[in-house]
Amino acid sequence: MLTPPATPGRAGRFVDTTTASERVRAYLPPPLPPDPPLSLADSQALLEAASQALGRLDGLAAVLPDTGLFIYLYVRKEALLSSQIEGTQSSLSDLLLYESDEAPGVPLDDVAEVSTYIAALDHGLARLRDGFPLSLRLIREIHAKLLSTGRGAGKQPGEFRRTQNWIGGTRPGNADFVPPPPAEMAQCLHDLEAFLHADHPHLPVLVRAALAHVQFESIHPFLDGNGRLGRLLITLLLCHEGALTAPILYLSLYFKTHRQAYYARLQAVRETGDWEGWVTFFLEGVRDTARQAADSARRILALLAQDRDRIAGLGRAAASALLLFKHLQRRPILSVPGAAAATALSQPTVATAIRHLQALGIVRETTGRQRHRLYVYDAYLAILNEGTDPLRR
Repeated sequence: MLTPPATPGRAGRFVDTTTASERVRAYLPPPLPPDPPLSLADSQALLEAASQALGRLDGLAAVLPDTGLFIYLYVRKEALLSSQIEGTQSSLSDLLLYESDEAPGVPLDDVAEVSTYIAALDHGLARLRDGFPLSLRLIREIHAKLLSTGRGAGKQPGEFRRTQNWIGGTRPGNADFVPPPPAEMAQCLHDLEAFLHADHPHLPVLVRAALAHVQFESIHPFLDGNGRLGRLLITLLLCHEGALTAPILYLSLYFKTHRQAYYARLQAVRETGDWEGWVTFFLEGVRDTARQAADSARRILALLAQDRDRIAGLGRAAASALLLFKHLQRRPILSVPGAAAATALSQPTVATAIRHLQALGIVRETTGRQRHRLYVYDAYLAILNEGTDPLRR
């Protein structure tokens, strides 16, 4: 990546600050939008492609036979990917097992982090639907949900930090990046909130989301959970501005796949003010991710239609098997007692329906046990699982 020379005023500045044991240089970002203004002339074709891909994805979601199902699953995939970037080793299967009161294959804290991300996003979207502004207060509320349980519960959930933090290294003195000191952070946050509330007719919503994400990451206002919340902010802003009607764009997959370029682009903004390079990277991510998400949705629809037709051919057994099949779409891993409780079918009826689905090759028993068996809808879960392998450290 070629880094342009620093643009005065755009790259922010560094200030000396004293921590408990040493003096370090901390970064202060300039207020948004960038000054001199962004040059978007070279990005118009990419911006149009990203906007069209996002619009097609949002339009596809609106005509799906069960929009709620796809939102349910996409939110879980985004939660999983965003948490993996922070170091959890959960898989989508672990999360689904955890939500079904079954034991996941990783430490509970890992899955709890993913679960609280879902709760945080749900809370933020509900507040926005009720007319609450995208504000510092809402960001604190979402953070409180995000760190309500698990490893971050002792890191002042819902409170902006009052001490210096850092990224990388073992202390501020050898860190990769030191965000603003607490005394200067309040003004940085005030400026960010002002940007979120102001009208910027010359800045498309995707560009505003790109700028806000970097600014939040550079301020790093919490002791923990900044990365996850910064990625949540993208979805919340796009939904708040009407670019998305449902939270089905999971950029964490793109950031995870291109994580070295992602971190390099953030740092180039801070060191040289290269906002154009970051915006290009971000728009490429929106374009590619929206296309992939739409493709996955179409493949899932085709799979469900194909398997529904096969089940309908069962004759008298089809009715209960189709009820169970509908439940499988929300819970691709299930047990007989759990499915019976969720569908109001009797356990013997569920067991019989599962045998029919096994005979059709739709579900597979995964435990090999005689009791407490679990069944998985393999082909469906395989599409959902794409890109969700835990990061190797």
